[in-house]
Amino acid sequence: MLITTKAFARAGLVGNPSDGYFGKTISFTIRNFRALVRLWESPHFEILPTYGDFARFGTVRDFLRDVRLHGYYGGMRLQKACVKKFHEYCGRNDIDLDDRSFTLAFETDIPRLVGLAGSSAIITATLRALMRFYKVEIPTHLMPGFILSVEREELNIQAGLQDRVIQTYEGIVYMDFDRKLLEGRGYGDYQELKPTKLPPLYVAYDPERAEISDIPHRNLRELFNRGDETVVNAMQQYRDLTDRGRDALLGGDWEALHKVMNDNFDLRKKIMPIAPENLRMVEVARSTGASAKFAGSGGAICGLYHSGRQYQELVDSLAAIRCNVLRPLVYDA
Repeated sequence: MLITTKAFARAGLVGNPSDGYFGKTISFTIRNFRALVRLWESPHFEILPTYGDFARFGTVRDFLRDVRLHGYYGGMRLQKACVKKFHEYCGRNDIDLDDRSFTLAFETDIPRLVGLAGSSAIITATLRALMRFYKVEIPTHLMPGFILSVEREELNIQAGLQDRVIQTYEGIVYMDFDRKLLEGRGYGDYQELKPTKLPPLYVAYDPERAEISDIPHRNLRELFNRGDETVVNAMQQYRDLTDRGRDALLGGDWEALHKVMNDNFDLRKKIMPIAPENLRMVEVARSTGASAKFAGSGGAICGLYHSGRQYQELVDSLAAIRCNVLRPLVYDA
């Protein structure tokens, strides 16, 4: 039996990067890109390598380009860690697993290392495949925490719950990561939003802007843990921005949402360094009259455009700095 599962790319509409700091966020799925995992029973356990795991290249130049774009790690470590944590979870919860072996493989077209949650998508799809293979149900509200534990505890990747929540629930989700909720029950308040109409969203990314996604957060985490007043106040402002964003989204007020998204990025600049190439993406998009903020940690942006003509201007302007632009598919067609 062949098991096939998916998880999609995502973008932060408002609130990021406060999800790891007891803030609030709203995110949406980008069904244009997905990680797909296949699992089938086999005589032995095997994880098939994919790009990033290969050690053979046509030339040294090909190798150097691969390292520059994708780093030193592929997806195999993500799946290894997920299988390990899944068995540990079942052991802690007295869930007996049979001794069948299987083969795991994945493919993904999510642009790598540009802040569209490609790594967590691979883990999410792998977890879904394991659950189906073993007929184990992990409650939906606990799945994001499990996925985060794979990255934090096994791979030492600094991350928050946002990506894992939206990739678990899909669509558009409002998330409240209040400290009392997280420390009391281990998960936040997750609300699926269903506006009567979708805002005119765009997503843009630079395929050459590969960067390990937890790098920008390391200094921010240190400042937050020290109680830095600027950072702590910013996280409260993100909570307020997220509530304003939810009201604008549900009320169909695109001008208000436009302002919230711009304010979100402007606040980010006050607490985190912004790479010049990433700042340029935002500035070019805003020069057309569109709003713009980071979709994640950098390398991709999202925002609102206000007409077909403006969207084309946005596409042309961002293409001039090597960026791809798309209209995200938030829901299944």
